[in-house]
Amino acid sequence: MFENLTSKFEDLFYKIKNKGKLSPLDLDNALREIRLALLEADVNFKVVKEFLENIKQKAIGQNILESLTPSQQVIKIVNEEIINLLGRSSSEINFSSKPPTIFMIIGLQGTGKTTATVKLANYIKNKYNRNVSVIAADIYRPAASIQLADLAKQAGINFYSKEDTNTINIVKEGIQHLKQTGSDVIIIDTAGRLQIDLTMMEEIKNIRNQVLPHQILLVLDAMIGQESVNVAKQFNEEMSFDGIILTKLDSDTRGGAALSINHEIKKPIKFISTGEKIDDFEIFYPDRIASRILGMGDILTLIEKTEKIIDEKKAKEFEQKILKNELNFIDFLEQIKNIKKMGSLDKILSMLPIKNKSKIFADINIGNEQIKKIEAIINSMTMEEKIKPFIINGSRKKRIAAGSGTTVSDVNRLLKQFAMMQQNLKNINKLTKGFNLPFNFS
Repeated sequence: MFENLTSKFEDLFYKIKNKGKLSPLDLDNALREIRLALLEADVNFKVVKEFLENIKQKAIGQNILESLTPSQQVIKIVNEEIINLLGRSSSEINFSSKPPTIFMIIGLQGTGKTTATVKLANYIKNKYNRNVSVIAADIYRPAASIQLADLAKQAGINFYSKEDTNTINIVKEGIQHLKQTGSDVIIIDTAGRLQIDLTMMEEIKNIRNQVLPHQILLVLDAMIGQESVNVAKQFNEEMSFDGIILTKLDSDTRGGAALSINHEIKKPIKFISTGEKIDDFEIFYPDRIASRILGMGDILTLIEKTEKIIDEKKAKEFEQKILKNELNFIDFLEQIKNIKKMGSLDKILSMLPIKNKSKIFADINIGNEQIKKIEAIINSMTMEEKIKPFIINGSRKKRIAAGSGTTVSDVNRLLKQFAMMQQNLKNINKLTKGFNLPFNFS
């Protein structure tokens, strides 16, 4: 998420921190670099212009260049202005006093709308302990109902569909049925099109008028950059909505849409989809996202993620092993499995306040295929070898390779990666000390 933009800001802040006092020329150069970074990230040029003007006015107005820590003050101002761009406050879910609370999901085809519907349902179910159901109201895309049913089944979400050519009938009868079965929350997945047209708009307006949903959420694809802002504008002109779900943000290395939407249409981003898994879905916290963009990490989100899957007692034991350099292959495999549950290593590292995060584990590949290979190699070791990796010599490597269906080179690579992991874990442990993480790596 925002990898290129974050890298630019990290480099810029490193430069100005090393300067001590800043001259007016230094400030102009910094603003020029910020301008280029934002334009490369596909942020609207009008937004960039206003953003830079605000920074400059604050820096001059607060006599930043005369302060004892001008670089820190500039960083603080940039952080505040990015939060302003993103929308300042997060949007928690408000439930109707008289259930069910009804959400209506709208958007174009191909934006990840159906997947976002189930992700939202899964999020509400797990976070608020609600009985959530989804209604398949897309009668035009043949696979839409099947896709929604499959995803709902995976998430343990109630699903309703009906063979009918009238979407109003489907939705009204679905709500009535799901009310009777005790649903607290109902989410309607409406039909999308490849582009905004009169038929689609009339249909979703009719559903809105008949159902009176408590919230209407527009799903936008972050990968299409400024075009997603244009789509939001068109929807907003035709039909007012309450907020935005921004999808595929994990695939978008630019992130310009996220930085432009609220400023351009005055509608908040409420949720972001950050991966392919159903659990890869978060409330949009502008301050946390701003912190990630500026390379300052996002410890609060990391803590929330880790607390879901990590036993605190085990985490403390693991931390002590790192400190005492007693990490073994049993621990190693357990932590890699935890990483797999949480998403990707890049996603986890992006939440840590460490410069050049991607380089820390540059030589360590832990994709799904590699994890399978690592598991096979470790499972072919004896218990003694798992606990004392340093005893693994040439003959042991041959036996382990044969037992795991891998090569001696694969075993050597894992041993090297393990040694690097030990050192990097110690480094991260030092850097994150004081952040009250339940564990220091995963």
